Amino acid sequence: MIKLAREEAWELLTEYNQSDALQKHALEVEAVMVHFAGLSGEDEEVWGVAGLLHDLDYERFPEEHCRKAEEILRERGVDELYIRAMNAHGYGICTQVKPESRMEQVLYTIDELTGLIHAACLMRPSRSVLDLEVKSVKKKFKTKSFAAGVDREIILKGCEMLGMTLDEVIGETIEGMRKKAEEIGLKGEL
Repeated sequence: MIKLAREEAWELLTEYNQSDALQKHALEVEAVMVHFAGLSGEDEEVWGVAGLLHDLDYERFPEEHCRKAEEILRERGVDELYIRAMNAHGYGICTQVKPESRMEQVLYTIDELTGLIHAACLMRPSRSVLDLEVKSVKKKFKTKSFAAGVDREIILKGCEMLGMTLDEVIGETIEGMRKKAEEIGLKGEL
């Protein structure tokens, strides 16, 4: 396996994504992937880079999501591990690559969840992830009209793949996001 340096991954991401919101989402997913890698005793940089690059093509090629990213990554000689993880996060939506490795399963599960948590933070008086609790996210999760674009079924399928409860996955995702609260714009008023 040929590791991709975090700096290279960031340059690649920002070459294809100028949107602040998409960059912040990539940083959120990276932070959570690094956190889960630590929990699993895995390579944090590898998992983080997979998280950073998962939506590489989304801004420029939304209709070709994942397919275009695979093409870009292959042209650059990026290792198959990253390509497979990126494809697996789109399982059942825009690819048929089933998440098999722990890294792929985590990425599949937390991509949508970070969006829900981000939206929940913005609704709080503090506008922060630092004081966010699992029960608050769970309440928002059950309210289908809240962050309606978030596919809750994917999150639930992912929890099942991981053998974790929804509460556990939400809790660990919040923890991962807290570690980069300022960088992802969710430090808020705290």
